[in-house]
Amino acid sequence: MPSASESTLQTSSQTALQLAIHQIGQAELKGASQERYREQMLDFCSGHPDALFRTCLSGHLTGSAAVVDPSRGAALIMHHVKLDRWLQPGGHADGDGDLSAVALREASEETGLAGLTVHQPAIDLDVHEIPARPGEPAHLHLDVRFLVTAPPGSEPVGNHESHALEWWKPGTPIAQPDESTQRLLRRALAVISGA
Repeated sequence: MPSASESTLQTSSQTALQLAIHQIGQAELKGASQERYREQMLDFCSGHPDALFRTCLSGHLTGSAAVVDPSRGAALIMHHVKLDRWLQPGGHADGDGDLSAVALREASEETGLAGLTVHQPAIDLDVHEIPARPGEPAHLHLDVRFLVTAPPGSEPVGNHESHALEWWKPGTPIAQPDESTQRLLRRALAVISGA
């Protein structure tokens, strides 16, 4: 029989996962592929009560931010050190079921921007494989993505997780993020413009 502290921790983890499941269910998505990601995430969560933790080795929930400066009509991308790719800010839930808070925390940490605002519900979902690295097997990131707005004229600072940060608009010749990231950024820019 679990101790009182173990029971409290288990109940807290279950409550956190229920919040994450709610946020996945409430996401405002566009297209059949997005609905397939929602179904895949909900199925994963039903079979993995530890889906909010990195210790869930087959995969885990993450929160990401499409950081947009409406005055620029641009979204912020970062050249990720470990993955050597242009991506949106984001990261591991580490037990936090409020994935919008995870997205905001990661955006603040990875961009150095102050005064960010996260908007709910989520606007995009993605499931992608993270390649194996020393001490870490290949695994899935089940990514719940939120629009985050930056104050007008914000200039990112970055941290040790990125080589560079750039304001991105569709069709610009600067760094090109992958298809999934571009889908997210286009969706965020469309939401901001009211399209």
